[in-house]
Order: sequence, then structure tokens, then C-alpha cells
Amino acid sequence: MLQFPDFEEKQILFIESFDTKNINFENENLVIKEDWNIKNKVSLYKIFTIFLIWETTLTSVLIRKFQDFWITLVLLKQNFLPYLVIWNETEWNFLLRKKQYEKTEDEMLHIAKEIVILKTKNQLSLLKWFREKDENIKKEILQINEIIQKIPNSMNYESLLWYEWNVSKIFFGSYFLSIGWNKRAPRTKIDIQNLLLDIWYTYLFHFIEALLRLYGFDNYYWVYHRVWYQRKSLALDIMEPFRCIIDKALLKAYNLKQIDKKDFTFRNWQYELDWKDAKKYTKIFLIAIMDNKKEMFYFVKEYYKYFMKWRDEFPKFEI
Repeated sequence: MLQFPDFEEKQILFIESFDTKNINFENENLVIKEDWNIKNKVSLYKIFTIFLIWETTLTSVLIRKFQDFWITLVLLKQNFLPYLVIWNETEWNFLLRKKQYEKTEDEMLHIAKEIVILKTKNQLSLLKWFREKDENIKKEILQINEIIQKIPNSMNYESLLWYEWNVSKIFFGSYFLSIGWNKRAPRTKIDIQNLLLDIWYTYLFHFIEALLRLYGFDNYYWVYHRVWYQRKSLALDIMEPFRCIIDKALLKAYNLKQIDKKDFTFRNWQYELDWKDAKKYTKIFLIAIMDNKKEMFYFVKEYYKYFMKWRDEFPKFEI
């Protein structure tokens, strides 16, 4: 099993293959070429996940090496929509998967409550960080506090979803007020903020998915997000407490004037990020993830122990 000292050395690679880049394997190194000249070389021992954007040439030998070194490869279209994930699945952990499938709905609801509590508490923490709080923000902080107190008493998933939705609605409206926030509208790309959140949440999702895969979890089987055809519900569940990392990074990027409207185009009633400018925004996300990779690694590790009943306390993450 991968331990943190080894994981700490691991990197996330974002490779943009818009030109004539070619990816090869040489002496246990990943070699990236452009016009047959070496642009970069990274040891396969130091790679955790690779996000490959757009088209390139991959050999069967390289794919096999990715599996040998437990490297997750996420292939994305030019619009950053993932279309294929290649990994080495730990299907040998049948005891874990047996426990997943045998959990009662009451047990799963208990875990779902813990997840939502962590998520909402982190949203609350982000709001509390504002140095200057007007009366509206103070009032909304109190509202969120009141809702969080009710979550442990949720009798079903419908009430839990309602609590989460209400906290998120209050949070997004207050936290992003200074950047002209309208509403959270996933996958619609109605504005730049929603477009960037979609892209960055997708990266976070696949990072969490790769961590869960280290232990052999069935990512398609749920504890909070209901099972849906081809949806990796468990990865969505476990990423919930960490969405605040992306939210914080987005507001910080706006405050630092790192987001330029000229980098985006509005076409067919939705915003698009030009691939030539993608690297700048990927870097913002990458820094946010790497600053918290230790916490995410240990959270998934402790969740595994909790799920297998090797420990009683649900893991924590506080932004």
C-alpha cells in the first residue's frame, strides 16, 4: 500500500498536446517531445496522475508502464471534458467491496451526514475568514450555523440534500458576491466563474478518484450521491469536503487579478476557455491541490480504515 512519504514525492502532470508533442518511455522516464526534441523528462516513480489535454500518440508499451507504476491517465477533450480514464484497478480488495455492497441504508446515511457536515463547516469557515463582515454576511453565517446543527438529525436523504442545497445557496451568494456572482449552474458555462469551477472540480474529482483506487474502492458505488449509470458516485461523495479548496482558489485568483476576461470567448450562449490560455488557469488549480495533497491523502486513508471498521471516528478535513 502506498505510504505518504512515497506519495509526497508524487507529481500531477498536465500535458497539452495541441502541437506535435509525442509521449514516449525511456529508461523508466516519461519523455515529452515536440518536433522530436525533448521538452521534458520525468521519472515514472514520481508521477501520480497525468491529465492529457487533446490529441497525442500513445504506445501500448507506455500504457502498460502507466499501469505498472500505478499512474492514472485522464484524457480530456479540448474543452477539458474527460472522455477516458486509464488506471490499474485494485480489484483484489474483495473484502472492501463486499463491505461496500452490504452496507445498510442507515449506515450509508450516517456516513453521508458526516460528509455533508464537513463540507458545510468548511463553507462556513471560508465565510468567517472575511475580515470585514457586513450585517448580511453575519446573518448568513448564523443561518448556516443553524442548518449545520440540524444535519445530524436528518431522517432521510431528501432532508440531507435540502440542508446541503440551502447552505450552498447561501455560501455561493455571499462568498463570491464581490466577483459578480449570479448562481451556481453546473455544466452550463453561463459565466466564467461557473466554467472555471466546473473545470477545477473535474480535476479535483479525478485526483480523489485516483486516491480511492489505491485501496480498491468501487468508485461507482455510493454513500451519498445515488448510483447513476456511468457515474462514479463514491468519488463525488469523498470530494465534497474538498470543494472548498477550489472555491477558495477561485476567489483568490480574482482578488489577485489572475483571471482575464479576454482569455475567454462567448459562443453559443456559453463561455469557453481558449486552449492557449489554459496553462495559466491549470497552474492556479495545481497549486491549490498540491498545497492540500497531504490532507487529502490522509483523509482517504483514514476513510478506508473507518469503512473497514478499523477505527471509530470519521476522518476530518478543515480548510
